[in-house]
Amino acid sequence: MSAVLSAPAPQMRDMHETDLAAVIEIEQSAYEFPWTPGILRDCLRHGYICQVLEVQGRVRGYGIVSIAAGECHLLNICVRPADQRRGFGAMIVTALLALASTRGASAAFLEVRQSNAAAYRLYSRLGFNEIGVRPRYYPARREREDAIVLAREL
Repeated sequence: MSAVLSAPAPQMRDMHETDLAAVIEIEQSAYEFPWTPGILRDCLRHGYICQVLEVQGRVRGYGIVSIAAGECHLLNICVRPADQRRGFGAMIVTALLALASTRGASAAFLEVRQSNAAAYRLYSRLGFNEIGVRPRYYPARREREDAIVLAREL
């Protein structure tokens, strides 16, 4: 008789102060212009929805959402580069939208870099639609980059 062991399923959970080192490491490895540790810490302390995706005891990604006036704004969704293209981004977004809905949000908004085609495709698959552009929104090496604004109902 042989036993087949399967890896534990990915799990979303609240982000804690003790997760910040892992979150900062992911942020810095994934983005050319990462959020500062202070911004991440402030989001956690000011009551935003801050979640991490944990796989086999390791934080592999995270998401941060603010809620106001019945709307949520997905501020930051990030997956460790080595773990991308495994469905983790969709798991994070789906979990965040469900939490936002239970806290009274009926619509969701986000911005995505114009050059981030993979993220744009993910958000489109999850029901987001393009509603506008924020010119020169993101920092870039030469000229600032436009953000595409996406939205969906919850």
